[in-house]
Amino acid sequence: MSAVEAGAGETGAVAGATYDARLEAFVGAVLQPRTPAQDPVNVPMIRHWVEAMELTDPVHLDVEAARATGREDVVAPAAMVQAWVMRGYAATVRPVAGGGRFAELVDLLGEGGYTSVVATDSDLELVRELVPGDHVSVEEVVESISPEKRTGLGAGRFVTTLKTYRDADGEVVATQRWRTLRFAPATPQEPAAPEEPAALRPRPATNRDNAFWFDAAREHRLVIQRCTGCGTLRHPPGPMCPQCRSLAWDTVTASGRATLYSWVVAHHPRHPAFDSPYVVVVVDLAEGTRLISNVVDLAPEDLEVGMPLELRWLDADPDLTLPVFGPVTQED
Repeated sequence: MSAVEAGAGETGAVAGATYDARLEAFVGAVLQPRTPAQDPVNVPMIRHWVEAMELTDPVHLDVEAARATGREDVVAPAAMVQAWVMRGYAATVRPVAGGGRFAELVDLLGEGGYTSVVATDSDLELVRELVPGDHVSVEEVVESISPEKRTGLGAGRFVTTLKTYRDADGEVVATQRWRTLRFAPATPQEPAAPEEPAALRPRPATNRDNAFWFDAAREHRLVIQRCTGCGTLRHPPGPMCPQCRSLAWDTVTASGRATLYSWVVAHHPRHPAFDSPYVVVVVDLAEGTRLISNVVDLAPEDLEVGMPLELRWLDADPDLTLPVFGPVTQED
């Protein structure tokens, strides 16, 4: 029965109250009964994670290093707890018919117009480290569903669930409080009238540790902070070298050559200073550091990991100049 049918012959307030009661009935519901991971914790997957995240702590792969810290074996990175219980590709593209209580909740939210979703919070509490051989399971329960809130994305409701991770003996190894906003997308705003001033890009948070970088950018110079103690290049800028802990530094000027490491196409939240959607990229500079920026003169479908890029300059306004990257116009 739809929300309209439930409220037939009733006032809008009563119909709204009926819908709220149906949502409230989900509080305490088990969206996912205790479900074991497809595989136990294992070293090959730990290795993949460590390499992808560029983790350097040897306790994840070196048994002797782990034992030197009082551990009995290598341990999985803490943030991996959610990875062990992921459904896998096949279950994602071929979901089980019906979908259970989760699908019922999504359908009910869709009935209210809340058809879009964005994750807002993830509060992870770790009880103990996972070691090879642990077989993790997860159960997810609805903790709360908020009244309708007005947000920049549109009217929506915050849905909070609690995921409980257990080992094969049923002992809790971690909990995760997961909050999403289910919202009805706001109607796009009309373009600003020509006489209205253009919106400014958000101002960067500058301080005495990074002001030099933005000052150089206004001069169309892309600089990288360098430790004068050991020569290590670092970005973002900071007061101390992470390698030798020296406080002394200078800068080198980057060549402007880069390769594409990764990217994301941003659709929300919309900002009047940006033409949505826009592409945010992470680039590997030729000198060895990485930089988060935007890409220009390239469509998202033209991007490939590892493709060469070159530096351009975006004079956003008289007080803000930023480095962006575009296709290479000529080879060296």
